Amino acid sequence: MPTRRPRPTLVLLVRHGHTPTTGKLLPGRAKGLHLSDDGRKQAAAVAERIGSVPTVDAVYASPLERTKETAAPIAKAHGLRVHTVKGLLEVDIGEWTGWELKRAAKTEEWKTVQKRPSAFRFPGGESFLEMQSRIVDTIERIRADHPGGTVVAVSHADPIKAAAADAVGTPLDLFQRIVISPCSVTAILYGDSAPIALTVNSTGDLKALAPS
Repeated sequence: MPTRRPRPTLVLLVRHGHTPTTGKLLPGRAKGLHLSDDGRKQAAAVAERIGSVPTVDAVYASPLERTKETAAPIAKAHGLRVHTVKGLLEVDIGEWTGWELKRAAKTEEWKTVQKRPSAFRFPGGESFLEMQSRIVDTIERIRADHPGGTVVAVSHADPIKAAAADAVGTPLDLFQRIVISPCSVTAILYGDSAPIALTVNSTGDLKALAPS
């Protein structure tokens, strides 16, 4: 008998909600950063939007507070608990942790971050290539645990951009052209062939993801 192919898994990548540092600082992996009031409203709204997807089999989040707080209402709506996974963490920005965004933007290194990220490693931290490899491997492990299912993975802007770029075959050096807004949903279907990006940076209705 021919080997049965694994069923594709729908992965909904959700960026965490707004925090007091969004657009101002580079928090990186600093602990103790929670959602703002607007972020909590965004988390409730994305949970409602994901509610239009018939079945969610599992909810994952990076270990940071802002992702777990975003994942909590999604998990609650489906009677699930949040599983934390280190592979969903923000890129490790090392010595840049806590910098003001405008300070980083004035450095020569920032030009490389924006135009040739594949050649950049944060001082004392991670390279963008390592981050992309990590997030893609993490998603692969998650999808392998849920063949034919739908899972939510709450992460951060750059890892989600990197996963989206991988899914559509965009070189990492162009991934900064992708926008991932707070509490947006990027839906990627993973099977035994190339991933299929169903939507990227969706902040609206997700009913189109339901089987017709």
